Amino acid sequence: MNPELRLTDLHPSADDITGDVLRGLASTPKRLPSKYFYDRRGSELFEAITHQPEYYPTRIELALLSEHGPEIAAAAGPCMHVVEYGSGSGRKTRLLLDALEDPVAYTPIEISRSALTASAERLDREFGDVEVLPVLADFTRAIALPSPSRPAASALVFFPGSTLGNFGHEESVRLLQAMRDTMGGNGAALVGIDLEKDPAIVEAAYNDAAGITAEFTLNLLHRLNRDVGSDFDPGAFAHRACYVVPEGRIVTTLESLRDQVVTVEGRAFGFAAGEHMHVEQSQKYSDARIAALAARAGLRVAARWNDPLDWFGLRLLRPATP
Repeated sequence: MNPELRLTDLHPSADDITGDVLRGLASTPKRLPSKYFYDRRGSELFEAITHQPEYYPTRIELALLSEHGPEIAAAAGPCMHVVEYGSGSGRKTRLLLDALEDPVAYTPIEISRSALTASAERLDREFGDVEVLPVLADFTRAIALPSPSRPAASALVFFPGSTLGNFGHEESVRLLQAMRDTMGGNGAALVGIDLEKDPAIVEAAYNDAAGITAEFTLNLLHRLNRDVGSDFDPGAFAHRACYVVPEGRIVTTLESLRDQVVTVEGRAFGFAAGEHMHVEQSQKYSDARIAALAARAGLRVAARWNDPLDWFGLRLLRPATP
């Protein structure tokens, strides 16, 4: 990594990951935290997913940022400290920083060291006037942000990619409350949301014909075997992603293909053939649903942008009371 970049390293330890995995496997139904998808290989696979023809969110969100950049900049305001939760490849960030008026600093918060390093170095080269202050951390936990050398007018939290939908309702409220604390009284958050639509379109996006999403999901087991010493057999599980219409969300599971036992830290966990282990969900939103969620966190929807088909949207959130 460029030695001139000041990296704040708050990455979770192996003990943190192990504890999360043990708690998840002891629950009913069993579950694994989706935040651990993103090791180096997981980040590479997710980037490949975003280029698949079935996967519309990234394609549409990039178009929205490109088309509505001046409106977003006017609504957000000048001299922002941009704080991005989950920096990924930085394609969307580049469009946002290009559009904003005199952004002061950029703080990507990412759990994958390789993704964080690559993105931070690219953006540091491209935006010489923007101070890049990367933080290696789990953004679902409280984080003290680094202070830029030049004071910012306020903070703009950038949370693209519909990642908000990966959290349960109460978790989403807590995450939005954390965003409110980060942005302060004069700041804002620009959040990507996947909108309600034909379930067949959604299911196709999470079950691409090339099988990359399946490989991405199963890579979680490889990562855990390496990092916490578990003995998952990835070949004994299969990726499943189904849209649950009454709940308006897609649920991704790993189905056990046979009776088997998995051990973690000496603890044995039995799986029956056909048992599903929850690994991710992705909530789809209506305007009413996102407004109600924001209100619970003390936020309001200040501006909105959708694609012409209303498949995907961006929402600018501000504190409900200054």
